[in-house]
Amino acid sequence: MLQIDLYTEITCPWCIIGHHRLDKVLAERFPELDVDIRQHPVLLLPDAPEEGLYIPDLLLSRYGVRDPKISFARPEAEARASGLDLDLSRQLWTYRTQAAHGLILAARSRGTQHPLAVAITDAHFLEARNISDADVLADIAVAYGFEREEARAIVLNPEQHRRVEQEAARSMAAGVRSVPHFVFGGRIAINGGRGEDEIASAIREAAAVAPA
Repeated sequence: MLQIDLYTEITCPWCIIGHHRLDKVLAERFPELDVDIRQHPVLLLPDAPEEGLYIPDLLLSRYGVRDPKISFARPEAEARASGLDLDLSRQLWTYRTQAAHGLILAARSRGTQHPLAVAITDAHFLEARNISDADVLADIAVAYGFEREEARAIVLNPEQHRRVEQEAARSMAAGVRSVPHFVFGGRIAINGGRGEDEIASAIREAAAVAPA
């Protein structure tokens, strides 16, 4: 079995692309390969306010970008190239992610961590849902091995938030500087908006799989 460690931030557009590309490459090019995908949190905006941040304002204040479409164009084009209909204007808010990451960490023991992470990220970008809201997260979690009230309790637990922050600090200490960050087999690392061929090459090298 190939272990894949995946470091992501839920509200990063390159991470939904990374999720999609990884799953697509595994399904299309390595259908017989057993993998264990382990999700690790990265917090890009750990101090975001409870109500969230309006992305056009964030782009203007941080980068001087007055037209969000300029920033959206490249990730949207990359997503389309891999068959993902990503329209970043659907979701113009970004939220705190400690609660969502806490739920994803809790899903590790249930064997549903990666699909839950994908579902939460999809809910943020494709459905424009507030993934810092306990009810939204609980609604998603029931399809991934949780009772609804159990999921709400995890999401609202400040100890779980602190665990996420500790795990995110470990991610930084391990050298994770951009997301998504993939580590295949504990030794082959790639990061950022890598294409399907690059992901496949890293998997092939880590798993010692001959080219098809």
